[in-house]
Amino acid sequence: MALTSESVLQNKAFSNEKKSWMFPFILVTSLFFFWGFVHNLDPILIPHLRKAFNLSDLQSSLIDSSVFIAYFVMALPAGYIMRKYGYKSGIMIGLVLFGIGSILFVPAANSLQYIYFLGALFVIACGLTFLETAANPYVTILGPAETATKRLNFSQSFNGLAAFIAPTFIGPMILSGKNLTEAEMASMSSTELSTYLASEAASVKMPYLILGLIILAVAVIFYFTNMPDVKDDDKEGTDGASFGGALKSMKLRWGILAQFFYVGAQVCVGSFFIKMATTTAGLEEDTAAKYLGFFGLAFMLGRFAGTFLMQYIQPRKLLIAYATINIILSILAIMGTGMVVVYTLIAIAFFMSIMFPTIFSMGIDGLGHNTKIGSSLIVMSIVGGALLPPVLGLISDMTGNIQYGYTVPLTCFAVILLFAFNAHKTNKA
Repeated sequence: MALTSESVLQNKAFSNEKKSWMFPFILVTSLFFFWGFVHNLDPILIPHLRKAFNLSDLQSSLIDSSVFIAYFVMALPAGYIMRKYGYKSGIMIGLVLFGIGSILFVPAANSLQYIYFLGALFVIACGLTFLETAANPYVTILGPAETATKRLNFSQSFNGLAAFIAPTFIGPMILSGKNLTEAEMASMSSTELSTYLASEAASVKMPYLILGLIILAVAVIFYFTNMPDVKDDDKEGTDGASFGGALKSMKLRWGILAQFFYVGAQVCVGSFFIKMATTTAGLEEDTAAKYLGFFGLAFMLGRFAGTFLMQYIQPRKLLIAYATINIILSILAIMGTGMVVVYTLIAIAFFMSIMFPTIFSMGIDGLGHNTKIGSSLIVMSIVGGALLPPVLGLISDMTGNIQYGYTVPLTCFAVILLFAFNAHKTNKA
């Protein structure tokens, strides 16, 4: 009888513990959807602004650079704030910056200046840096440690859901379908050209304004929600946490490198998808945007499939398999023709879907009190999304063939494969 009573008490304790983190877990998981949503509008913005401002591939890649350079600039401040004031404070700051940056698209569109769009994207990305620095490790803490990687992949699956919804439903609202040649634009009067540019720029106002207002509303919900939190009152070094200590970890060092190249690969493949589809398969811009939706759908399904497979296959082994497959697919994307290239890119999305959360959780594994520092360093490595797409754009401009630029993601997947082979080494942090 005593054993039965003890079991009942244990079950109640487990149930209460689960309730304490379940709603915060749902809220934090929603963040993965929102930042996935805005990130997957970038591949729509790139051809849209390239057309509106007559940009080269290299110039249009600055959209990605303005986003991902913010991760490098803001990751350490975000990590410091969360170590000092906790995850909730970091999330609140991130949501406010995210919401304000989205609303700034309205004056940017009114200005008809490309630089103002880049500025608005930078503010959004500063907010996303806080959110990703907080949400990725927070999800691993909210719940049992043994299911941390699976839980992170589940949350990241909603990032994949956003990757399908954003281009499929918002893409047509932004892309006008009007494709004027340089000669046609040159033949326009200044008034006609201004009207055309104004109409192209104006299409981004409503989607980003609504998104900004929703994000600010979510910030209010977070403010009034009781979130389990962890914060460090001690200064760096007094509790044993330090950058030097974190970087003693072989896993973290490899994780930083692998995440740099993974994000570079993801941004390269996704951001130039429409350009690849229109040039290699001859698709119209709006049709290519629909296939970009399938690209996002494949990414989402890959996340859910990967989460399921991790119940039976070690994450490291699955990462080895997926990286190998994507190396082969990248070669096919470079050498293929027609719709084969489009379907190949969609397949790449499926197999790269588990890479970010898996690299992240493997990279911070075993860091203990250095986890927040390690998280900041891995988030800083997202700067790969700022530096590698311009390399792809430069190769495309120099060779006149966008497919040759896909040697960049090919190289990235090779680095990820090396990380997966080395990730079994023991941490020293």
